[in-house]
Amino acid sequence: MPIFHNSTFPTFLLTGVPGLEWAHAWISIPFCCLYLTALSGNALILFTALTEPSLREPMYHFLSMLSTTDIGLCISTLVTVLGIFWVDAREISFNACLSQMFFIHLFTFMKSSVLLAMAFDRFVAISNPLRYATILTHARIAQIGLAVVTRGTVILTPLVLLLKRLSFCLSHVLHHSYCFHPDVVKLSCSDTKINSAFGLTAIISTAGVDSVFILLSYVLIIRSVLNTVSPEERKKAFSTCVSHITAVAIFYIPLISLSFIHRFGKHALPYVPTLIANVSFPL
Repeated sequence: MPIFHNSTFPTFLLTGVPGLEWAHAWISIPFCCLYLTALSGNALILFTALTEPSLREPMYHFLSMLSTTDIGLCISTLVTVLGIFWVDAREISFNACLSQMFFIHLFTFMKSSVLLAMAFDRFVAISNPLRYATILTHARIAQIGLAVVTRGTVILTPLVLLLKRLSFCLSHVLHHSYCFHPDVVKLSCSDTKINSAFGLTAIISTAGVDSVFILLSYVLIIRSVLNTVSPEERKKAFSTCVSHITAVAIFYIPLISLSFIHRFGKHALPYVPTLIANVSFPL
């Protein structure tokens, strides 16, 4: 199939690991393990949190939301990633690409929002434990969950729809094993200033703003903990935050690394961004 032609709704070609196509079958083994671990682990967390009566605290509700976004991200990328590694199924239609892109970015933005909600949860639990149950009621948690979904959907819908106005007359080969907004925009021969500006605004208004507020939450948490007299209480307070800090690091470090490589890593090995992108979503 030709990879250079003028089309409004083209068929894209996804990319596995550049330069290592001969080893795709072997590379698929660790990726399968990652996906199986992520899906089974998050499904177990979700099942336990929903069925165990003792796990009705706000923290476990947010943990369930986090597991749901992780499962969504895994499912959104699983088919195309393993399809390339197993049977070299690289072709994806324009509409299928937009659908995959929508859900990948939606679950990414939702995960960022849930991590922010979890930071707020830890701040309230440590700084104001007596009012914890009255501040984070079940109704308020449901409202937060609805806001997380609504926010991602409202931001992403115009972002994806704006791609339909573009024409693609350059190479139709994408640089990842799934559809990624900046990757698709780069292939267009139309004016993409609006798309690029909207994409940058979307990432800043979600992951960018969330990361700032997460950092602020932990500054306030540390200040509150340091004002605690008992060393045991300090130790207990910090221990409750370790798992959340780990989740934040696992989410933001690959995201930031991939962003920097796309913009400044012109001399990086071709398979480095691909591996980072493929590994980040099952984690």
